[in-house]
Amino acid sequence: MLGLGITILNIFYYNKKPPSPQFNTKTILGGGVHMNDLNKILGIYDIKVNVNCVKDDDISFLITTDPKPHKCPQCNNATAKVHDYRTQKIKDIPFQNKSCTLRLKKRHYHCPNCGKHFYESYDFISRYLHRTQRLTKFITHSFYDSINIKHASVRANVSTHTVYKVLGTLNNSSDRIGEAISINEFKGNVGTEKYQTIVVDPIKHKVLDILYSRKSTCLVEYFKSLDKSKRMNVKYFSCDMNKTFIDMAKTYFPNAKIVIDRYHFIRQVYWALENVRKNVQKNMSKTLRRYYKRSRHIITTRESILSEENKATLRLMLEYSEDLRKAYFIKELFIKLLDEKSYSKQRVLLHEWLLEVESSGIKEFNAAITAFRNNYKYILNSLKYRHISNGPTEGFNNKIKVLKRISYGVRNFKYFRNRILMATG
Repeated sequence: MLGLGITILNIFYYNKKPPSPQFNTKTILGGGVHMNDLNKILGIYDIKVNVNCVKDDDISFLITTDPKPHKCPQCNNATAKVHDYRTQKIKDIPFQNKSCTLRLKKRHYHCPNCGKHFYESYDFISRYLHRTQRLTKFITHSFYDSINIKHASVRANVSTHTVYKVLGTLNNSSDRIGEAISINEFKGNVGTEKYQTIVVDPIKHKVLDILYSRKSTCLVEYFKSLDKSKRMNVKYFSCDMNKTFIDMAKTYFPNAKIVIDRYHFIRQVYWALENVRKNVQKNMSKTLRRYYKRSRHIITTRESILSEENKATLRLMLEYSEDLRKAYFIKELFIKLLDEKSYSKQRVLLHEWLLEVESSGIKEFNAAITAFRNNYKYILNSLKYRHISNGPTEGFNNKIKVLKRISYGVRNFKYFRNRILMATG
């Protein structure tokens, strides 16, 4: 197809005589490009195609069809009586970096049975539109790439208004929920809401929908819209420690195991450890405080992968504070718990670990203790069902951040939602 286009343009640019702005079919097709080749290039068949005009930045084709009886849309009577003709300009996909225009000679039929006048229909253009269906598909496919609206409009050689119109007609959401659902919030800053909600199938790695808010009213509206029998078949519901999400799972997915994403309870332990380090630093000299701050990654890194030099540094740091030494020991116990392969052993280790934390008397771990106690059953589910997590959801959130950045923010939620669903579909 590319070779055929180059053949046409070569004839235009390398003709011995200075080319005129207008070209007839014989001149353009003289290089061996036949009528059916043009049909293949344009992706339109059962019609006659002739090159109408070639300019520096535009190429136009004249399109005609053979007359045939058409059914009247009003009385369904077949008629071949032509009332008059009209030439319509239709935009198509850019051709060899040139704007491509199809000049379609349309027949205006007259129905002798009911007196109705109507135009013949074509399968390559939609009603009321002045662009081909393949141009619409071309614009649609732009949304799968991480490009902004302006770039998409330049690529398709259409206005940004046209790109937005195409985007507004798309809906790639799915109500085909499987055996697992993952839900998470993200900062979208769209409309009046600061945070939106993403619903994902964590097993199939597919975005099911984007909700305009993280509030319970919005979640209730969405979950109620899902088929009840499908909701009853959901086995796993993955989320963070957001109480609203957990309440939704209990109400609308009563048969599902609620799984707290590992990242969200693991970071409670590291937050507590970091808070201990920061509080210890407050009572240090400026030089020592700066040293501890620069070496904080040594405390958060598991001991088994530290170099000998870093292990020596770690021992010096832990000798300074009893609380820091206890906090580090608690963190290492927790890592061993996570590394354990047997779920039954993990249950025992988690129970013992919580008792160890509570008996340590370190106040910085109080928030972590509360989080673990309030979500104890769901954390156990996370250890048991390791294949379920919010990992895919967090990955989609990163892609949303990219879309926001290249779009310089999005104000219209409908466009924002459709764009995300297309880019992550």
